[in-house]
Amino acid sequence: MSLKTISPAEAAALIKQGAVLVDIREANERAREQISGAQHLPLSALDHAANIDGAQAVIFHCRSGMRTQSNAEALRCKAGDAEAY
Repeated sequence: MSLKTISPAEAAALIKQGAVLVDIREANERAREQISGAQHLPLSALDHAANIDGAQAVIFHCRSGMRTQSNAEALRCKAGDAEAY
């Protein structure tokens, strides 16, 4: 199972419509660079985190996209009923 990949422009448009941006990188990576407004949910803490509720769409972000795609099924579960990218 994979998540649909979207462009930065598509992500920006979805965020304007209420999508939630979730950074799944670890804290040390996020400390070096981050996207303003992104929620932080490190992949290592995914099992212990609550599901993301209330969003119509959730956009997961990592450094290169590999972690997001490798963990697509677990991330989709965290997104609940929301569209996941």
